Amino acid sequence: MNQNELNPGASPQAAYGARLRRLRKERGWTQVDLAGRMGYSSVHISGVENGNKSPTSRFSRSADRAFGLEGTEDSFEREWRNVKFGGLLEGFPEYVGHEGRAAEIRLYEIGIIPGLLQTPEYARVLADSAVRRGAITPEQADDRVSFLAERQAALERPRRPMMLVVMDESCIRRCVGGHEVMDAQLARLAEVAELPNTVLQIAPYDIGERRPFDLPMNLLTLPDLSVIAYAESQIRGHLERETTSVLPLLTAYHQLQAEALPQAASIAMINEARKGTP
Repeated sequence: MNQNELNPGASPQAAYGARLRRLRKERGWTQVDLAGRMGYSSVHISGVENGNKSPTSRFSRSADRAFGLEGTEDSFEREWRNVKFGGLLEGFPEYVGHEGRAAEIRLYEIGIIPGLLQTPEYARVLADSAVRRGAITPEQADDRVSFLAERQAALERPRRPMMLVVMDESCIRRCVGGHEVMDAQLARLAEVAELPNTVLQIAPYDIGERRPFDLPMNLLTLPDLSVIAYAESQIRGHLERETTSVLPLLTAYHQLQAEALPQAASIAMINEARKGTP
């Protein structure tokens, strides 16, 4: 097989391939040897090593078993997340892994509609705007939109999670994508509120200093009833599992729900915003 020289700094995919080759050679294995251990063809191994074929989650787990890296900080599965979700904030792909199996999802958002409730058109406008600002590439924008669709689809399971959503009033007042996109998005919120597993509330501007969060906040209750929190700054995300840190955030979320409008009043405000959209 051709052994192309790779520049690991060229891309996350190139770094992945170069590392796979390096670890293979350190063990004295040929591509055929590694292929046999992983259950793939040697041509497939060569393609990944040369950066011509993208690794997958399944491939990465197989590589971890072959190299004894399962569950470690250096696992190929962890590196695969960087390849696939390079346009996403640090910590977010790991959060999404928990989100897909959560029993309860609590969301608080400021300024934009929470991702799980966004229409495809609304999500596309936000992604394209990030491209115009130079924050992400067009390819990463496509990945971001498709990734969001996958997250939304993952919640359409036989036993759906309970979703508790509080949005700052700015989420429905800020027009994104023009009249048609925003009107369809607000209509989508009203539809979501009718689902039996969803409670949707608006935190109005006039709660003022009683608003306990100044940044968006996500809280997940997992099947074992443990709670994890995820919050983002402008440049990175942070996943918190420590009970002593998460419980005060859960308390603050309950306080936020108490200050927010009831669902019926929240939907009335959303419908008023639809009428007032220029």
